[in-house]
Amino acid sequence: MLKLRIVTAVLMAIVFLAMLFSMPPMVFSIAILFAVALGAWEWADVIGIAGAVPRLVYIFVLLCTIFGVAVWLGFPAGVASERAQCILLIAVTLWAVIFLWIQGYPSSAILWSPRPVQAAMGILLLTFTWVAIVSVLYKDQGQWLLLVGILIVVLADVGGFIVGKIAGRHKMAPIVSPGKTWEGFAGGLVFQLVLIVCLMQFWSEHLSVLKLSALIFPVALYSVIGDLFESMIKRRSGVKDSGAILPGHGGVLDRIDGIMAALPMYALLLHSNFSL
Repeated sequence: MLKLRIVTAVLMAIVFLAMLFSMPPMVFSIAILFAVALGAWEWADVIGIAGAVPRLVYIFVLLCTIFGVAVWLGFPAGVASERAQCILLIAVTLWAVIFLWIQGYPSSAILWSPRPVQAAMGILLLTFTWVAIVSVLYKDQGQWLLLVGILIVVLADVGGFIVGKIAGRHKMAPIVSPGKTWEGFAGGLVFQLVLIVCLMQFWSEHLSVLKLSALIFPVALYSVIGDLFESMIKRRSGVKDSGAILPGHGGVLDRIDGIMAALPMYALLLHSNFSL
């Protein structure tokens, strides 16, 4: 299983990097809608929307929402920074509320478990994810900035997995995700230090270690919140994975859960006079 997981991860990385650096920002932003639509399909399945037609309608509503937001932002000619910040601030705030729900599970389920609420959350969170991606891409060195954001999430995940397997003892959220440990969380943060050291080789003239840490660590923390949130939704629904399209990984949502929470925080920090 681990070998299959690694092979799939390598293939996903190759495809992602090829798309990111070969496509103009506008084309990449549109192409990524395919992954967003797959995520919406899986979300609809997890929350109990049965049948192909209702799920396709759900995807249609999501795409219409994204289209409306894109027009409001000025896409594809550009992205209005102040408007993007407004959306990103709402996203970051919603994820902070979700963190409280995770802390209060299972009692908190009364607030978010009704299907209409979960359906609305799926639309909002996937829209926020797309906005975060586009708002980063349309900045100077946008492709590299987006890659850094993805690397933060990947390293938090990989570090958490490796250290958690080796030394994990203390459960972070035993009811929501028994496999998550505080040791794994610490391991993910240690892996961020490696990223900081690497980035300082390229941007040391513009950034201090303190400033770079102030960007990376909050994003890594939010990626864990995204992971725990999807685990909470799946546990409530009684499913193990969001799908099976990615061998060894599960579904699209199983791979982008951390990204969904982390990228809005990352994009907001970049738009708040924080530049690499």
